[in-house]
Amino acid sequence: MSEILNNVLITIVEYSILLFEFIGVFVLIVAGIRGIFDYFTKNPLTKLNLAKGMAMGLEFKLGSEILRTVVVRELSEVTIVAAIIAIRAALTWLIHWEIKNEEEHTQ
Repeated sequence: MSEILNNVLITIVEYSILLFEFIGVFVLIVAGIRGIFDYFTKNPLTKLNLAKGMAMGLEFKLGSEILRTVVVRELSEVTIVAAIIAIRAALTWLIHWEIKNEEEHTQ
């Protein structure tokens, strides 16, 4: 019974990781396309909108990495996942910092 539940959990986590990765990539692509459109239409909020889209996409990708920690089996996998999480968390923090500064300048 325990092995069946473990297999079900792993399957759910793997599909969830794929879903979160897909949503994150989709959000990043849509934000990029919107950023290009805003740039050419000279929207003054281009930088802010692009940063918000990037932050949202990275949040989904960070969520998938956190889920990935559930299914890792070896220490080497844990260190790789931890490094990816640290990099994505740092990027997310920098983007949120940029959003905060840009919002202060636009007000």
